[in-house]
Amino acid sequence: MGPPLKLFKNQKYQELKQECIRDGRLFCDPTFLPENDSLFYNRLLPGKVVWKRPQDICDDPRLIVGNINNHQLIQGRLGHKPMVSAFSCLAVQESHWTKTIPNHKEQEWDPRKLEKYAGIFHFRFWHFGEWTEVVIDDLLPTINGDLVFSFSTSVNEFWNALLEKAYAKLLGCYEALDGLTTTDIIVDFTGTLAETVDMQKGRYTELVEEKYKLFGELYKTFTKGGLICCSIESPNQEEQEVETDWGLLKGHTYTMTDIRKIRLGERLVEVFSTEKLYMIRLRNPLGRQEWSGPWSEISEEWQQLTAADRKNLGLVMSDDGEFWMSLEDFCRNFHELNVCRNVNNPIFGRKELESVVGCWTVDDDPLMNRSGGCYNNRDTFLQNPQYIFTVPEDGHKVIMSLQQKDLRTYRRMGRPDNYIIGFELFKVEMNRKFRLHHLYIQERAGTSTYIDTRTVFLSKYLKKGNYVLVPTMFQHGRTSEFLLRIFSEVPVQLRELTLDMPKMSCWNLARGYPKVVTQITVHSAEGLEKKYANETVNPYLVIKCGKEEVRSPVQKNTVHAIFDTQAIFYRRTTDIPIIVQVWNRRKFCDQFLGQVTLDADPSDCRDLKSLYLRKKGGPTAKVKQGHVSFKVISSDDLTEL
Repeated sequence: MGPPLKLFKNQKYQELKQECIRDGRLFCDPTFLPENDSLFYNRLLPGKVVWKRPQDICDDPRLIVGNINNHQLIQGRLGHKPMVSAFSCLAVQESHWTKTIPNHKEQEWDPRKLEKYAGIFHFRFWHFGEWTEVVIDDLLPTINGDLVFSFSTSVNEFWNALLEKAYAKLLGCYEALDGLTTTDIIVDFTGTLAETVDMQKGRYTELVEEKYKLFGELYKTFTKGGLICCSIESPNQEEQEVETDWGLLKGHTYTMTDIRKIRLGERLVEVFSTEKLYMIRLRNPLGRQEWSGPWSEISEEWQQLTAADRKNLGLVMSDDGEFWMSLEDFCRNFHELNVCRNVNNPIFGRKELESVVGCWTVDDDPLMNRSGGCYNNRDTFLQNPQYIFTVPEDGHKVIMSLQQKDLRTYRRMGRPDNYIIGFELFKVEMNRKFRLHHLYIQERAGTSTYIDTRTVFLSKYLKKGNYVLVPTMFQHGRTSEFLLRIFSEVPVQLRELTLDMPKMSCWNLARGYPKVVTQITVHSAEGLEKKYANETVNPYLVIKCGKEEVRSPVQKNTVHAIFDTQAIFYRRTTDIPIIVQVWNRRKFCDQFLGQVTLDADPSDCRDLKSLYLRKKGGPTAKVKQGHVSFKVISSDDLTEL
């Protein structure tokens, strides 16, 4: 069972359809009337708009003609180019378009059963974390008999025009489609998680290892049902749609329709001087202006292949506007890549996506205020909502996405479409359970862009540990809702930090409520003991306070280990010391290398310190080889750290 479906305007498709059939009438949607308010609020239209049903526009209208994924789409005189690109991308993966256009066969016109046609359709969108069903009638805006917005070159096909109308209804009007990016629309159509890749910044043409890593990610995304599109930068409006030397259009979005790593046979290895081909197939949604470089339809590469070779390799084009490129040419020619990962279904029961809906709120009580503004507002920044997640292993890519509530439906009230939003990421103590109050020792692990788009994201390879993500608006003191999503191939257990300090309870009152909070960062353990010259030392830390302890990752074969391991402890008294132990991981029995014992009093210096390791037995025990560098901060204000 999937998540419950939300009904937009509480309209029930089947009930409305049956009512119309029973009454012998065509549906006219009272919540999205065929009038100017449903189009634009502030734009002068080039002609009188007449709303027509498909049967009044052409003979034998159809929802879908033939195969949905090989049609050329046109944006229309007032259409939105990103919409056409999104339609083309949606049509690539059947699992997505059949969800957005549910029961498409049941919705299709049937000339043999016209009495069952009621002029009503329904579509589904992923809207701010919920799958939402939108019901519409089939009245479409035309000028001089032509559709105003997007249409298909198959003149009797209407799926994209009707889908666009349903989307406009969801957002308030057709004007609300202005300013949306292709990825915004794809995400709303599919619920995928979008990541934008800067191809030039990634230096994929220069760094061979990065190029093949990118191919691996694209291949995995595509084969798991993801959607991918790409574009060439247009430095100014005048160069929009200008053709490059190789036949591609600047400022134009192309859709990936296939990706293949092909192992060549002995004969073809001799022909192409390589054992493998890394190939990408793209499609121009407009069905024209194809790539004219290597592997284009008339290039010499194809002449080296027989028809059997092409079939065996799977290098086929399904329609006009499609073309193949090598990975090398793909990286060299395109500037921006939009990767929309399919994250709706857990893989083998393992959750790859964590999501939560939150809000920025204003309250007179500073401890309850959750709208602190961006990182520049140092005094209030940490009053924002805070979310912690755990990366269980080193080197995993984590994609973080922050989406604000769409305000387009409030345009009539003069509100902006989007606030400026962003987020900050901090690596924090391995045992943190309460909110951050001050950034003394935390590493700033990443920051998104701050911009007035609907969604901002950050993609990073993170080390093992705990991370706190702080979503913010640029200005403090404003209220709005947001959706936070985190994607990783390892479970990260996203949860909100809501408490500022330990709760008062009978249990902790009986054993003593904490009076001191202490943060410690152990930077390094150096000059460690090594009994034999060829002995392998694999050090790790155990940081203890009473019965609580934190363990660091093991460092491999070094006597000069860098840890940067953080821990935080809420102590009943400073008589309970903090002990930092260094151990050597061995096959059968780990070896104790030494420890330091710290009182960590609030009056102690907060600067970086270094102490020699000692045997067990406290601060006066015998000194051992090696020393530990650390920073420790204590406070009797439990909400300071």
